[in-house]
Amino acid sequence: MRISISEENLEFFEALASPVRLKIIGCLTKHSMNIKELAENIGVSSAIMTSHIKKLENANIVESKKSRQYGKVCSLVGTNYMLLFPTPRLSVTHYNMDLKVGQYTRAVIEPTCGLATEQSVIGDYDDPRCFYDPRRENAELIWFSRGFVEYYIPNYVPEGCQITSIEICAEMCSEYPNVKTDAFSDIDLYLNEERLCTWRSPGDFGDRRGRYTPSWWHAGQYGILKRYEINGEGVYLDKELRAQKGLDSFHMDRNHWVLRFEVNEDSGIPGGLTLFGSKFGDYPQGIYICVRYE
Repeated sequence: MRISISEENLEFFEALASPVRLKIIGCLTKHSMNIKELAENIGVSSAIMTSHIKKLENANIVESKKSRQYGKVCSLVGTNYMLLFPTPRLSVTHYNMDLKVGQYTRAVIEPTCGLATEQSVIGDYDDPRCFYDPRRENAELIWFSRGFVEYYIPNYVPEGCQITSIEICAEMCSEYPNVKTDAFSDIDLYLNEERLCTWRSPGDFGDRRGRYTPSWWHAGQYGILKRYEINGEGVYLDKELRAQKGLDSFHMDRNHWVLRFEVNEDSGIPGGLTLFGSKFGDYPQGIYICVRYE
């Protein structure tokens, strides 16, 4: 039985603040007794014993039943109690960052592929070498048919604090030459080499212009904003539990974490990936990261 240390349980603790009542509890741990037996064992009158039993009953420590043969028979409600001390409320805080889609640290990709800033394409179309062009940090749009891009996330969680959740948000879709609204693609997200889950993109969208897409761009216009969350219960995609792998599965004690977006043959349908930054697509953001801790 759990008893919290609070004013609402004051009667319970007051009932224990008596040598006589402690002796009563000691007697009843052996077996049930009536008022007369208890009074004789402890050396008090039956009237005084009745008063003590009343206090123990009010505290829900002792319960009594009337018997024609033995009178009022007393027994303990329970023999095991757990005291719950008040614990300090932990303050939950967070830090966040908005990575540009071109701020990856490693890329292994296959054509079709490319990068674009708000003003122009970086290098040539379908040339994987352009993914290591110094201008890539300014990219607001990247696309490729196979492979992956990796991003480093600094671990700024203070020493002695515990991570409660990590949120990752990105606007993305499939990659198809020009556009194709039903070009399916299975896209994997990894954190520290551990896979979160697979999302199946329904297409590469060009039926309308993206809200932030520059007027000179005439291929895929916008994506779908996907929200991943990892907490103590598991991995969620758009608030739906997708994997029962909590934060402990993702090696969170490192100084930095590695986030990977990947398209490969093993995931099902490798239909490419397009990642939208704040200057392309429907949402004014890049890859949004929020780390919460207490």
